[in-house]
Amino acid sequence: MALIKRNPFGHILLLKRGLIHIFALLTHKRYRGFNSLQIEGSEIITKLPDTNVLFISNHQTYFADVVAMFHVFNASLSGRQDSIKNIGYIWKPKLNIYYVAAKETMQAGLLPRILSYVGAITVERTWRAKGKDVTEKRDVNPNDTENIKIALNDGWVITFPQGTTRSFKPVRKGTAHIIKQHRPIVVPIVIDGFRRSFDKKGLRMKKKDILQSFIIKEPLQIDYDNESIESIVEKIEYAIEQHPTFLKVIPVEELKAAEELNKLRQWEY
Repeated sequence: MALIKRNPFGHILLLKRGLIHIFALLTHKRYRGFNSLQIEGSEIITKLPDTNVLFISNHQTYFADVVAMFHVFNASLSGRQDSIKNIGYIWKPKLNIYYVAAKETMQAGLLPRILSYVGAITVERTWRAKGKDVTEKRDVNPNDTENIKIALNDGWVITFPQGTTRSFKPVRKGTAHIIKQHRPIVVPIVIDGFRRSFDKKGLRMKKKDILQSFIIKEPLQIDYDNESIESIVEKIEYAIEQHPTFLKVIPVEELKAAEELNKLRQWEY
């Protein structure tokens, strides 16, 4: 038996646990203190198996969204009902939680590299590079899909199927292919308020006293054998409330604000 336990990616679990403790302590007040995180559906987390679970979510910042999920998942597993009160839940964190992130994002500086050790599955985006859209779509790196398979076999995986922090962008078909191929339990999450309380990277707070919402929905019902990729993509868009029809129920003032915000953004995660 190895003296130092590692996960399938070679990460030392004791070191990973220590990093989770540090980041949890540093970020807890961002969701319960400076701002308020309103959670719904934490009981769903407690009913999930230990492996082959895929969380799909809309995306508002590079890192704050994922950090909130680590808080909520571990608090739920520790018996807290829709709450992250009392950070003691992080003492024994779930160590087999992974999240999909762009390779160039996770290599852009020391802090992202450290955060990557906590559980990032880095992938090369086929449609974007160095903050710009590429003219010719590149082939998917087979190592990327293999790493997602390994992570699902080992535990839970968080992914943002739009591949960007911009609202109402199309869902990438790659997520649907992963679902059909690996047949995970697919749990949708809808977040809001993170864009207003954090900068785009999700590292710096830009406003306090913001109500952040975090809604966990029941797992999707998917016919892995017979449903088409297009059908699964549409289900994902509705589940994370990013289907174009949701534009009709957003107040005009918020739509204008979102449009102006998107004009200021020149690069995606």
